[in-house]
Amino acid sequence: MNHDPDHAAWMSEALALARQAAAAGEIPVGAILMHHPEGQLPRIIGRGYNRREAENDPSAHAEIVALRQAGQALGSWRLLDCTLYVTLEPCPMCAGALVQARLPRLVYGCPDPKAGAVDTLYRLCTDDRLNHRVEVLAGIRADECAALLKEFFSSRRARTP
Repeated sequence: MNHDPDHAAWMSEALALARQAAAAGEIPVGAILMHHPEGQLPRIIGRGYNRREAENDPSAHAEIVALRQAGQALGSWRLLDCTLYVTLEPCPMCAGALVQARLPRLVYGCPDPKAGAVDTLYRLCTDDRLNHRVEVLAGIRADECAALLKEFFSSRRARTP
């Protein structure tokens, strides 16, 4: 996948969702799922930001929320002709869900040194032992994505005695 200028624009949408998460007291990760079948204009069919605190749901990560919406929009769990844009490298649960959804492409912002399962700690999306592989493009607007997380955790630590 090339560094298409649209990648930065779509990541802007995910960053806006990450800011909504931060405003809600959630870890600021945002995700959008684009559907772009051949010969049609791309459209967003899933949006998500972290909602673990609000929903008391350990699986309510931005990616999972967006995947669920996209599945409903398409009427299928197979998310063919789609790309997920997410501000942070997916964790093992989310990377596994991308493989299970048969997602063709993932574009993410910054790496996750503590839980990254796409490139950092594991390589679930490209593991030849699995039945599907996801094309990955990393580092789109990485500095902005990382700064948002750093600012969130810094302000959280400042409030904690």
